[in-house]
Amino acid sequence: MDDLLLVLVVAVALGFDYVNGFHDAANSIATVVSTRVLSPRAAVIWAAFFNFAAFLVFGDAVAATIANDVVVQDVLSIGMIFAGLVGAIIWNLITFVFGLPTSSSHALVGGMAGAAVAKAGFGVLIADGLRKIGVFIVLSPLIGLAMGLLLTLLIFWVFHRTRSTERLNQGFRIGQLFSAAAFSLGHGANDAQKTMGIILALLIASGHAQAGDSTPLWVVLSAHTAIGLGTLSGGWRIVKTMGSKITRLQPVGGVAAETGAAVTLFATSAAGIPVSTTHTITGAIVGVGAARRLSAVRWGVAGRVVWAWILTIPGAFLISWLTFLVVDVFA
Repeated sequence: MDDLLLVLVVAVALGFDYVNGFHDAANSIATVVSTRVLSPRAAVIWAAFFNFAAFLVFGDAVAATIANDVVVQDVLSIGMIFAGLVGAIIWNLITFVFGLPTSSSHALVGGMAGAAVAKAGFGVLIADGLRKIGVFIVLSPLIGLAMGLLLTLLIFWVFHRTRSTERLNQGFRIGQLFSAAAFSLGHGANDAQKTMGIILALLIASGHAQAGDSTPLWVVLSAHTAIGLGTLSGGWRIVKTMGSKITRLQPVGGVAAETGAAVTLFATSAAGIPVSTTHTITGAIVGVGAARRLSAVRWGVAGRVVWAWILTIPGAFLISWLTFLVVDVFA
């Protein structure tokens, strides 16, 4: 019976990864679609391939952080992790319906924390791990903004002799294929690892693994497959918000935004820091718009996105807390 429950909750975890893929598809493809470098169908195939291929490049440092540094190991149980996943999935679906590019990563952290607190109180939260994640809630969009701004200014400085903006954008259309691929690689590396970390936590909770163990290969492959398939499903509501409502993008800006966000994700994934790919690329897009002029950014839309960010962890926390209470009654 326990093994059957384990299999079912692993399936729910992969379901979360799939939802993460279509919820965050906009992160990978919004810029390349809005600049019309690729059609939506071609863009999701391109992004999904690099989401999957990320397992060849990056290790499992982010997965280890999710499995070991959010809540204490003793509180882990199949029911608790199930409740945490349900909270994160429901929050993702709610924000998807409203077209808000919120963080699946922070929904997962909030869900895990809410279920753990419902089970054993606030003392089971690991302060150092949550502090590291909390710091990068603030830093990741700021780093993305700075990178997008600086890369846009650098591109304009290097090509300042090019009088035709149209010719410059035409030249950067090919470059955007590579920058979109790089961002999708970073997205797969950071976000798929979070589900890997959840499944590793499940294996630890059920006695199939020990704290500190590396992530099994079957977990790595299944997580990257799920997020790739989710990306193939698209996420067109959020594409519209990311690709055109915050600021109008041209291929030059698309390259700058995707490259800046990709560099940020590569660095944080290597350091084992679970950051929000949504926050990172949104910050980079705002930076690209601000490089032209501050009025190029639709600050009202950006403000709605920020409020959705602020509410993500407490929203997922509350849903998971309530879910665990229901699960606990039936258990």
